[in-house]
Amino acid sequence: MLKLVIVINYLSVLLFLYAAWTDFRTWKIPNTVVLALVTLYVLRAVAVILSSEDVGAALFASSGIGGDVGAGLLMFMLGVVLWALRLFGAGDAKLFLPIGLFVGWHSMLPFSFFLLVLGIVTLLALRLPVPLPVAHLAFFMRIAEIRASRKVPYGVVMVFAVLLTLALPMIRQQLQLP
Repeated sequence: MLKLVIVINYLSVLLFLYAAWTDFRTWKIPNTVVLALVTLYVLRAVAVILSSEDVGAALFASSGIGGDVGAGLLMFMLGVVLWALRLFGAGDAKLFLPIGLFVGWHSMLPFSFFLLVLGIVTLLALRLPVPLPVAHLAFFMRIAEIRASRKVPYGVVMVFAVLLTLALPMIRQQLQLP
């Protein structure tokens, strides 16, 4: 079952990256990507329950599935409020649900920190001029479009924040931090 969880985690990273790419290119996050991420989380949760010795703890602990679902619902509600205030697009609001599921309650603080820092860096980077030798490249032309429209693809920032948050346990393990 552990191998299934690892495969699901890799697939979710790929889907998160695809969501960021489509948001960057089109300002849209497909519903199919969001549904696929939620489905992957459900499969991962089932695998965790089936391999757990203490099903109650796996379900109801704040670091278990209950905490993940709570974080997902809280973040989705926050996304809906930001969408209603026209601060977010609908895709960004929907993407908060699977992000909350994968991050979980126990990692909400690091995710929030990464989201804040990356959001500030993104807004500052959008103010920088594009060097002329690379201004004709598609990536920088898209940056110019984003700058001109004043619509930020927040899904990109959200995805990189969630990927950094998901990488934290591996980084801690490599550095052997508590």
